[in-house]
Amino acid sequence: MLLLYYGGQAVANWIGITTGLWARMNLDPFTVAVVAIGVIFGSYMTETFRGAYLAIPRGQSEGGKALGLSRWQLFRLVIWPQLVRYALPSFSNNWLSLMKTTALASVMGLEDIVNKANAAGRATHQPFSFIVIVLVVYLAMTAASDLGLGILTRRLRVWGAV
Repeated sequence: MLLLYYGGQAVANWIGITTGLWARMNLDPFTVAVVAIGVIFGSYMTETFRGAYLAIPRGQSEGGKALGLSRWQLFRLVIWPQLVRYALPSFSNNWLSLMKTTALASVMGLEDIVNKANAAGRATHQPFSFIVIVLVVYLAMTAASDLGLGILTRRLRVWGAV
């Protein structure tokens, strides 16, 4: 994220000055954070679902084709339930990591809860109090996500998908 924010801005400014197209470009911290986190976790999630797809035995697809299912029916009725079964544990880990990674955006000066807590802590000379509040907020979000994903896992297990 920092490499894209500081290094990408330096490269963009160098290209602009060299080509004469623009003099200076300032990258928006929010846009850089969304792009950086999106690219990183997009690749993680893609690999999660690719691996889950490859874990499905080939005979499952062949059986669906033998029954005369269309591509959409094959995906919806045969592939997707098994894909979720294999992908859910890794998806859960990636999702929880993604939520915690958003705190790194404050390093670029992005106005988020961590940045606000640091500013409030500096103003009151009690940084620990505000960081503990942020910790509780992130803990609550993580616990709620973990609870929801756990319920989903148990529900799929009842249906025989996990």
